[in-house]
Amino acid sequence: MATWAIGDIQGCYDELRTLLRSIGFRPDRDRLWLVGDLINRGPRSADVLRFVRALGDGAVSLLGNHDLHLLAVAAGHGRLKRGDTLQEILDAPDRAALLEWLRERPLFHHDPDLNVAMVHAALAPSWDIRAAAARAGEVSSALRSDPDGYFRHMYGNTPHRWDDALQGPQRLRVITDYLTRVRFCQPDGTYDMRAKGPPGSQPAGFLPWYALPTRASAGTPIVFGHWSTVGMVATDDVFALDTGCVWGRTLSALCLEERRWVSVDCPQHGR
Repeated sequence: MATWAIGDIQGCYDELRTLLRSIGFRPDRDRLWLVGDLINRGPRSADVLRFVRALGDGAVSLLGNHDLHLLAVAAGHGRLKRGDTLQEILDAPDRAALLEWLRERPLFHHDPDLNVAMVHAALAPSWDIRAAAARAGEVSSALRSDPDGYFRHMYGNTPHRWDDALQGPQRLRVITDYLTRVRFCQPDGTYDMRAKGPPGSQPAGFLPWYALPTRASAGTPIVFGHWSTVGMVATDDVFALDTGCVWGRTLSALCLEERRWVSVDCPQHGR
């Protein structure tokens, strides 16, 4: 059995199937970890959802910002943007089943046997692994109990720092921002959503979230996606998996047991 973590697919179904053939993936034996952003900007988002959903317990897939964007639009609390390729899902005959399955995906995963965690974007510097799981669970609970209320308040860039005293929609929004959108932070956890370039392009005083010397989650290996401009990162406890498939670069997989990488080339789909 092998556990393969795969970067942002973003609707690139053909490239996903090519990558799975390259790693010799067998659903009766192996398991997939998918960092989120299964959909959007690529040409076959609905097929990606159908394929991953059919894997059942053979895949752990997180919610990314594009996945949440689709759910918000479907709930009437967001608008499609230029370059979105989500209409095929909204018009699909199995729309309800796909959206319900997607809404039930987690925002954080930790396997104590592998001692590896997975997040789409980032963790607040004050969160250790247990705290990250608890905070992600708060959002998952809101998605189950009051999705309309959650999506009504999901969008927005304030407040822009975690505080244990936060409550209500602001608390859920900040948790969501860290887990699905953040790239750069200050040591106190303040984040800047405008900074989307590679490390070195950020405003003064900010660092990549994983490079903060005070990060409480340090020491547990974490795989993440979301950040195509950072490229492939592999350290003792950080693995960046978004290698820009939808932008014409590669789709990458990491075998968690062996720390072995496999990548396939991708045509450019993003606009």
